[in-house]
Order: sequence, then C-alpha cells, then structure tokens
Amino acid sequence: MEFDVVIVGAGPSGLATACRLMQLAQEKEQELMVCVVEKGSEVGAHILSGAVFEPRALNELFPDWKDKGAPLNTEVKGDDIYLLNSESNGIKLPGFSVPKTMHNEGNYIVSMGNVCRWLAEQAEQLGVEIFPGFPAHSVIYNDDGSVGGVITGDMGLDQEGNPKDSFEPGMELRAKYTVFAEGCRGHLGKELIEKFELDAGKSPQHYGIGFKEIWDIDPEKHQEGLVIHTAGWPLEKGTTGGGYLYHAENNQVFVGIIIDLNYSNPHLNPFEEFQRYKHHPKISQYLEGGKRVSYGARALSKGGFNSLPKMTMPGAIMVGCDAGTINYAKIKGNHTAMKSGMLAAETIMSAFATGDEGCQDLTAYTDNFKASWLYDELYNTRNFGPVMHKFGMYIGGAYNMVDQNFFGGKLPFNFKDESLDHEQLKLASDAPMINYSKPDNKLSFDRLSSVFLSNTNHEEEQPCHLKLADASIPMTVNLAKYAEPAQRYCPAGVYEIQNTEEGDKFVINAQNCIHCKTCDIKDPSQNITWVTPEGTGGPNYPNM
Repeated sequence: MEFDVVIVGAGPSGLATACRLMQLAQEKEQELMVCVVEKGSEVGAHILSGAVFEPRALNELFPDWKDKGAPLNTEVKGDDIYLLNSESNGIKLPGFSVPKTMHNEGNYIVSMGNVCRWLAEQAEQLGVEIFPGFPAHSVIYNDDGSVGGVITGDMGLDQEGNPKDSFEPGMELRAKYTVFAEGCRGHLGKELIEKFELDAGKSPQHYGIGFKEIWDIDPEKHQEGLVIHTAGWPLEKGTTGGGYLYHAENNQVFVGIIIDLNYSNPHLNPFEEFQRYKHHPKISQYLEGGKRVSYGARALSKGGFNSLPKMTMPGAIMVGCDAGTINYAKIKGNHTAMKSGMLAAETIMSAFATGDEGCQDLTAYTDNFKASWLYDELYNTRNFGPVMHKFGMYIGGAYNMVDQNFFGGKLPFNFKDESLDHEQLKLASDAPMINYSKPDNKLSFDRLSSVFLSNTNHEEEQPCHLKLADASIPMTVNLAKYAEPAQRYCPAGVYEIQNTEEGDKFVINAQNCIHCKTCDIKDPSQNITWVTPEGTGGPNYPNM
C-alpha cells in the first residue's frame, strides 16, 4: 500500500503530525494520503502518562478544542511539593523555593489515553487512515539507502517462527515520508539512530521508569485539581527520581513514581520502591480505604536538549519521545511531543509544495525546530537533569531553582552527563541488600496481581519478542556479577531465575510484558532487544 506519509505510533506526537498534515492539505485543497499504524489493540491502549497536561500545543492545533469535546476536564487548582525526608515525615516546600518549571497554573489533569483517543477521532474526521493492531516491525530501505516506509509484523507464527493456519503476512506500507513516533526507546527509532548516526556528537540519552496506578478514593478525601509532587524517600542516596499524586475527576487519583535508570544498586527493585512509596503518610492519607483500579509502567526519555539526536534522515523524521523531546524539568512531554509532530507536518507539506517527490533529508525541520518555542523550552532546561546527577538533589535542586526562577534557564553554563545508564550498576557483592516488606494488599501489592490490572495479553504461541543476543549471558555474566537485575527492574515479572532439576535457568515470561522497554535500556550487558510482538499484544489501558 502506498501513501504520501506513514506515521508509526498513535501517541500524541504521531496523531498531532497526522492532524496537522490534513489541516494543511485542506487549506491548500490538496489531496493527501496519510496512514497511522499503532501496535496497541486500539488507540490509547498503550498510552501511559501521569499526566498533568500543558495545552500550549493543543491550543495551536485545535484552538476550539473545548467546543470539540477534548477530554481536558480537570484544571489544576493546587500545587503542593514535598521533600520526604523519612518514611514518616515530609516538608512542604514554599513556592519560591521550587523551580517555576514545576508550577502548573493553567494545566489540566488528564488521561492521555483518552486524549489520544480524542485526537484519533479528529484525525479520522480529517481523512487520516488509522490501523490499530498493526505494529511496524521493520523499516523499508530504498536502493539509495533512504527510508521508504515500514513493514507491519506477520501474524500467526508459532514459537519457532513457522506459519500456523492463521498466518497472515505483514504489509508493506510505502511512503514518500515516514514519521517515527513510537514513544520512548522505539525499536525502529533505535535502529535508525544507529544506522544514520543521528546521535553523533550528542550526550547519551538518559531514561527513567515511571509507574502509575489509578485509585477510586473516599470522596471526603478527594480534592479535584490538586497536584502533589514529592522528592526524597523512598529512594536511597544516589538514586534520583520523584513521586506524584494527582486528584483527577470522579473521585479518582493518579499515583506513581519515576525512578531514574542510572541507579547503581543492582538489588534495587523499582516496583517495590513504588509499593513502599504508597505507605508514606503524605500519600497513604488519600489512598487508605480506596480501591486500586489500574496499574502500568513505562520508560521515559529524560536526557533533554543535550541528548536530542538529529531528527531527520533521508525519507524520514523522528518525533516525540522517540527522539527524546520530553521536558523533564517540567515532568512533561506530551505538549512537546505534539509540537515536534506539528513541526514535522509543516516541514513535509512545505517540501510537497515545491514538488518534492519524497525520500529526501528534510533538514529544514531542524531550522523550523530551532525557530520554535519547543527549542527555546528545551534549551532553557538543558542543565536540569545533568546538575541533579552531578551535584545531587540538594545542590542540584538549588541550582535549578536559581537558574529557572531568576534567569529563565539562561545562566551561561552547559552541564552535560556523558554517562550511560546501563553502565552504572555496581557489583552485587559491593552493594547493600534492600529488604522489602511483603505487600499488605491494601496499599501495596505484588507484581502479578498488578499486571492483571493492566489487562495485558499476548498470543502465547508466537515468537518471543524479547531477544537475547547471547542466551548464556544472563546466567554467566549478569547473575554472577549483578545478581541478574532483570528479575527486579522489570515491572511485570517477565524475567526470573527458576530452580529446576537441571539447575538454575533464566526464564522469559514474555506474555507478562507491558512494553515498558526497561529491559532494553537497563540490562548491564545490553543483551536484550525489545521488538514488536504480534499486533494487539501488550497492555490494554482503559484510562491511563
């Protein structure tokens, strides 16, 4: 099938790209064929975000979004930030001591899954074709090496890769231009960055793992519009990140924690840290007596400006979290992802207006990016993450407060973090053990019951989508050196060491995978590659 533009991923960046393309085509009375492929069972099924949403890009894309019924229903009414200095104490920070990037006046507490569902409706009304359940499995390269589209994954293969009776081959979706909007650590984006050396001269990308649960809580405890962020406990010294609790509509709260994936203790279990977090009095006061209704986790790119790759290559543009456009100083990436996609659409349409037949390197995108508010926003927060890593929470936090509140991010310094997240683990023998309490099944829970709430499902008779470059490494290297951290960093219990009659064995429970990509990022041997499973596989988040 041939299109003018194929977009990989129906997240905020991909859908914003699609909508803007069709808006411009209608303005020019130009026929345009645009296709969006999405690996989830439906648009929004794989979307997980906090989320406090800044509507700046949406205001530009659909100025009448309120009249169109966009699901932005809960405006932020309060903004509390706590430093948790122990498991029972916390200090509320005065507003002047907090970087202004973390203030949320004019923002909304939303389900980004539902926002993406609404964006998909707008795109389809504009004439975009959206194919959910069709993962982009591989890139089509033209004879000259340019990107010519994507091939969707085969359906109906058994565990050995042989066709079953239900076999359906993947489709070739060819395009003049392909936009990659896969989200953080997209497996095709990863390939393209390496092939075209898009990260040459850039700082390495850095990542965190973000957890989220939705709770129904006692209406008397609910304060619709209240945003709470925390720093400190339960994360030990040397591990950075922070927690959040957002009071959404319908007596629900969104609670979660983000843990940076440059942590050094291989015994650390991010899932268990999240369970501990919910027991802190500042958080438990809202959850006690409530009911957990959903769970999920997802990696996020947090390297910021210094880690942005070149986003164009012959025949393609990379946008959103695939490129790492998140503004971690704001703990927000949805508005920046949308803007990056809108700029891609405008660049492509400008090229078509000159008679461009496709497959060029649209370097004009870089100029458009630099002329936009997106560039200014990311540049002015370029030091936020590096100084936190270099100087720690207190000194780094003080620098960021001064830089953002008094200088607007324009202090004449450029700190960089050239470390690699996966290289930071100490040997297990050199790191302290961490003892985690058993779940009480009131505030804290086990991983398998949590995965159940994510509605995760995969066809079991299919090739494993978690590929080991060397099947011996988990036992001979990772277990010996790091007590095989995959058992702990995976938020879904995919990896385990099983005791069998033949001895210990590394087992991959791929059917549990919630597509967070943490294993692809944090494995100390870089031995695990995440690829797309059969279409519709993975979580089915209703309102995340």
